[in-house]
This record gives sequence, structure tokens and C-alpha cells, in this order.
Amino acid sequence: MKAPFGAKAFREFSAGVALAVLMTFGAPTYAATPADTLVEGFAIDDLITLDPAEAFEFTAAEFIANSYNKLVNLDPQDTSKIVGELADSWTVSDDSLTYTFKLKPGLKFASGNPITAADVAYSFERVVKLDKSPGFLITQFGITGDNVAEKAKAIDPLTFQLTVDKAYAPSFVLNVLTSMTASVVDKDLVLQHVKPVTPSDEFKYDNDFGNDWLKSAYAGSGPFKLVVWKANEALVLERNDNAAVHQAKLKRVIYRHMKESAGQRLALENGDIDIARNLEPGDADAITAKEGFAITSAPKGTLYLLGLNQKNQYLAKPEVRQAIKYLIDYDAIASTLIKGIGQVHQTFLPSGQLGALEDKPFSLDVARAKALLAQAGLPDGFSVTLDVRNTQPVSGIAESLQQTFAQAGIKLELIAGDGKQVLTKCRARQHDMCFSNWGSDYFDPNSNAETFTVNADNSDTSKNKTLAWRNSWDPGELNDVTHAALLEKDTAKRAAMYQDLERKVIETGPYAFIYQQIEVAGYATKVKGLKLGPSFDTNYVYPIAKD
Repeated sequence: MKAPFGAKAFREFSAGVALAVLMTFGAPTYAATPADTLVEGFAIDDLITLDPAEAFEFTAAEFIANSYNKLVNLDPQDTSKIVGELADSWTVSDDSLTYTFKLKPGLKFASGNPITAADVAYSFERVVKLDKSPGFLITQFGITGDNVAEKAKAIDPLTFQLTVDKAYAPSFVLNVLTSMTASVVDKDLVLQHVKPVTPSDEFKYDNDFGNDWLKSAYAGSGPFKLVVWKANEALVLERNDNAAVHQAKLKRVIYRHMKESAGQRLALENGDIDIARNLEPGDADAITAKEGFAITSAPKGTLYLLGLNQKNQYLAKPEVRQAIKYLIDYDAIASTLIKGIGQVHQTFLPSGQLGALEDKPFSLDVARAKALLAQAGLPDGFSVTLDVRNTQPVSGIAESLQQTFAQAGIKLELIAGDGKQVLTKCRARQHDMCFSNWGSDYFDPNSNAETFTVNADNSDTSKNKTLAWRNSWDPGELNDVTHAALLEKDTAKRAAMYQDLERKVIETGPYAFIYQQIEVAGYATKVKGLKLGPSFDTNYVYPIAKD
């Protein structure tokens, strides 16, 4: 068996470059970063896997966006438009069931293998048959392990055909295909690393489709290829000279794991990093005032919220869920902890999406919260735990919640962990309350509606693990309403349906939405071409250069 692509590439590094890269993993050196290398300070402790068929985390999405290609993608200048990436053109049948894509000729993977429709078909097959967390994005079109060979197939070397089960709006289908789950992998390379397995709950088939290998390896065609990932230390990428679509300007990009805002600011000011990605308001202000540095920002569709597990006997009471929403000091959080990096938002569709409500029905009201708790038979409150990632500003917000909850008699125990620990526990619905963030997988309101209002199987063994499922919530009739909104062709009626869903979730849902992110990055002005995108998978590094 051949050595993993990432390991081979790392061994081929020159000794001097390898040393320079590894030095960035340790204590700050405060040496100027190389002219051909971009170093970003970033909290990357949410990385669990790099496999596009499995990854469902924010940092992984950014890596995949810069390292893989899809058939189509969002137009970065106008997110209402879809542009071809690997696809040169596409057509939709009159019945809106069949999508036929013509690939651009002559494209290659980083390995040098040609990109063909067979690679696209295999990429869809492994997503469906692996059936990992993001697999529902493809299986929602009626595609299963039994029919994927017919529903997603190569017609000839440069023609791929996708057949869906319903006459969805074509814009919806194409938007789903811009998600990272639809990334195309190098079939021939992945097949060299397929591992036989015994069919089980984890793997329904007799092989792992290269999943174990791709967790920390690379088989893409994007502007950058993976060199090495060291968990909670660094992710190192190198320019892919065989890039299929976009050519990178710099030779190398290093995401250096740095959790603390003050540490990022110091490293940036001393030249140890080029970009600081997790600055708190005070550090962002300080960077703005310093010569040779600047701040850039972009509104994101990412929402920060509390998930209230309905397995908890107290949180299962509707009055308690409402009380919690009145025990959050939104104004204080907005004016301090998220000043300049977020705005209060209290429903599941982010501002800017079709149907998004801007209503803010909740404010800190301890008296009202106490009355609701009394109605629930809990006049003296109760004890509950909150799992929270040990990064700012969420740690500070959690401490604020602890104080305001106590005013109504709710004793909140904070359980801090790194990104992987919190995600893993909450995804297994082993939490009481979970402080999490959620970003749309594609630019359509169904992306968020489906995760917050659909849970067709509330059993622990369910495969469709939406946020409603993670919080053990059965939305009842909202399942059908969400599916109906997906098929509504009239835009105004569809927007109204989502607004009705939002109002019902505000009243009954197991979520307390707190704010919508404004992403901020501090950078040295020698960095040129940095632009934060509107979503977690549109922060592209290939256009960036350095003076």
C-alpha cells in the first residue's frame, strides 16, 4: 500500500522548511513569517476529521473549501448565484428530476489523476453509503445505498447525472451541491486506502470507503493540499500546482492553534502570525489603533445558541424553556462580550436569508422567569449543567448565564471542554444544556429549518441527527410544515411559511438563540487580498498574497 499522500508530501519538505513549520507548533518565537507562507492564529480544536463525507465542523469546512472542488459553488461576489466549478455547464429536465452536468475537460487532482464523472459518482456513493452526520444533505433527495448507483452516475467520462425524488426548485438542489459534503474526491487514490470492515451499525457495507485514511489525509483538487494536521497544534497546507480551478498565490498556509485572543494579538503584533482570527472586542480595538495592522469583518450566517436536551426532566417543561429565554442578559452581552463581533438574534434563520424574522421577543426579565418556573412546579429552581467550549466569547457568555440563572434559582454548572469534546458529547445527546453554534450548510432557508424543526425519528439509533434530534425534541407537525415549505414555488408564500415556523419554535422549541456572528480578523497590512466570506466555508486563502 502506498504511503498516505499527506505523509509523503511532508517527508518531501526540505529540512529547513519543515523545521520552520514545526517551530510554529511550539512556544511563540516572534520571528517574521516567511514571505511565501501565511500563518493564521485560529482556534482549531473543533477538528475531528478531514474527510468531506464526514466532516461537519467549522474549521474542517474552511479546510475543505480551500482544498477540494465541487461541481458547482456559490458566486463569491453574489451568493444568490451559482457558478460552475468542476462543471462547465448543466441542464435540468422538464420534470425537474434529472440534473446533467458536463465537466470541464483536462482537469486533474493533486495526485495528477484526471478528474472524471466516475470520481463524482464515487464521491456521492461514499457519502451515501458511509451515512455520516452530513450524509442527509444528499440522502434527502431520496438517494440510498441501494439506488445510488442509478441516482448518481457517470454517463461518460465527462458527464455526470443526478436524479432526485421530487420536483424541488432547481435553485434548492444546486445550493445543496455547494455544501462541502458534495466535494469530489480522487477515486483511484481513495481506493488504494480502502479498508475492509465487518458490517455493523457504523458501517453498513464491507469496506470503509477510505474513511479511516481520509480522516487525516487528502484526495482533492483544490488550490491547497494537506501537508500535516497535528490535533490542537496546527494544520499545514501547501500549494497544489495541479489545482483544477483556482491557483494559490502563496506556497503554504499554516493554521496555528491559538485559543486566547490576547495571545493572538501579541503574536500578530510581534510578527509571529499574519492573521488573528479569534480576537475579542478589546483586542480588535487595540489592533485597529496600531500602525501596520488592520481589521476586517463580515456578517456571518452563524448562530450561537443554547440547546436544551428534552431528556432532562426540567428542560422538558415548556415553561422552563421559556423561563430560560428570559434569563439571558442580551443587552449586556451585546454591549460587552460580542461588541463588534456579533448582534443579538433570537430565531433560527439568520438575518439575510429568505423568511428570517428580526423579532427579538426576549429580554432579561427575572420576575417573569420566576413566574414561569412556578407554573412549572419549580418555584425554587433546579440544578442543570451546561457544556461549553473553553474559548471566548462563549466562556464569558456562559459565566453571564450562570449569574442571571441564579437570580431565578437555577443552579448552572459549567462543564468546559475543547471543541471536539463538546461537539462529541452534544452530538451523542448526553448533555443537559449545550452552548453551540450553527451555520447554514447551503444558502437556502431549508438548511436551518431542516435541522431545527425536523426530527422524524427521535430514537437514540436514528441516522438523521438534526439539532432537533440532538436535543431529543419531537417537533410533531412541524416536520410536515418544513417539508411543505421546501416544495413551495411561490417565494412570498415560502417566506411566510418559514416565518410561521420561526414563531412556533420561539414559543415551543428547545433552543435559546443568543446572537448571530460578525466574523472579525486582525491582520498585518503586508497581507493582501484577505476577504472574509459570508459563511464558514467561504473564507478562501488562495487569493491572498504578501508584500
